[in-house]
Amino acid sequence: MNKVMRLIRDESGATAIEYGLIAAAMGLALVTAMPILASAITGKFSSLATHITSGT
Repeated sequence: MNKVMRLIRDESGATAIEYGLIAAAMGLALVTAMPILASAITGKFSSLATHITSGT
């Protein structure tokens, strides 16, 4: 019975699951944000290339 009570009170598995959920949420946020950031960065580099080429 003592082992069962220790198993019930053990929270180390719950902590690992929480970290896994946080990592999954961060991954989903990155997958969502990357296309937006990629287009913004591409636009900035295109503008910079145009200014360098034209000399202005």
